[in-house]
Amino acid sequence: MGDTGTEPATRRRRMIRGAVIALVVAVLAGGAALGTQLLRARYDVPTADLLGSPSPSPTPSPTPSPTRPPGADITGPLNILLVGIDPRESVPSWEPHADTVMILHVPAGLGRAYLFSLPRDLIVDIPPFPKAGYGGGRTKLTHAMAYGSRRAGTPRPDVAQGFQLLARTVGAYTGIKTFDAGAVLNFRGFSTLVNAVGGVDLYIDQRVASIHRRPDGKMRAPGGENGYHGPQMVYQKGQRHLNGWQALDYARQRYIPGGDYARQRHQQQLIEAILQKVLARGLATDPVAADRVLRALGKTLVFDGRGRRPIEYAYALRRLRPQTLTLVGLPGGGVGSGDGYLGEELQPAGRQFLAALRAGRTDAFLAAHPTLVVQR
Repeated sequence: MGDTGTEPATRRRRMIRGAVIALVVAVLAGGAALGTQLLRARYDVPTADLLGSPSPSPTPSPTPSPTRPPGADITGPLNILLVGIDPRESVPSWEPHADTVMILHVPAGLGRAYLFSLPRDLIVDIPPFPKAGYGGGRTKLTHAMAYGSRRAGTPRPDVAQGFQLLARTVGAYTGIKTFDAGAVLNFRGFSTLVNAVGGVDLYIDQRVASIHRRPDGKMRAPGGENGYHGPQMVYQKGQRHLNGWQALDYARQRYIPGGDYARQRHQQQLIEAILQKVLARGLATDPVAADRVLRALGKTLVFDGRGRRPIEYAYALRRLRPQTLTLVGLPGGGVGSGDGYLGEELQPAGRQFLAALRAGRTDAFLAAHPTLVVQR
């Protein structure tokens, strides 16, 4: 079951945000055809210590001849944590919440990948985090980033520090001991990215009424049901073309049949639609188009490759395509106490998928549980 609606609507501004980092990596990966020197010179993706391990100083070594492309030595398997936030830039003291949490798992060989989500309201054990003054507790996954972002002596949160606690929490829950890379994207970057690729073509699998936007794209007035009132943007079932604000808005909605699990499915389908658009427009081999897309992201994207640059992962993942990316939906449901909503928990099949992933048996498990594969 999805959200019961008991949490104040004004605190539920959601966004897809971080999942689209998978696209960013894929776009960068296509840059292998553009030439690594061009990428190195022009696309300086912001980096930070998101994973709680300062980047090591590289050990000098003889340069092989001929010189291998950066990232040619990355063989996998890889686990990349992708997070989306709504930073509320107009409110500097606003603590970031992990509104979207996805994991990109790439088996050894790096020719295929799996993308799956964890519910933002998943009930988890968040470990103590002394640098933020947090003593640990059991609550919703989304709060881990907020608690970890707190800094003594200043009301301004530290997103990178919050990501560190979130990564530890996700690692403990999933059993993924180490993430090879992490990335965070805010909602403005996502909307800009969709516009930069000319919008996306998406099959909308059910009628979705927006609680946030009017048909003209403006925000609905506060108040009323779920915190807003007035005319609603409605996304009708069928093949549609969405611009940036529409794609973001559609992917935010969870007051729909299926709740947050339907929202996760829509987010993953949207990622695939963007990847399709990137390839269809030839962005992977067009320097001008790639330049426009990556520069449009600006500082809305932050990456941590544990000492490796984004271009190295880009090269390593250059063979990923929509048809080699399996979207996985982990089943779950709401839990509560009396009439109160507490959060979400994964059903046994969802937890078993995580165990299969750790054991390297993902293909066999999905073959036995085909309903977990999100349909195109």
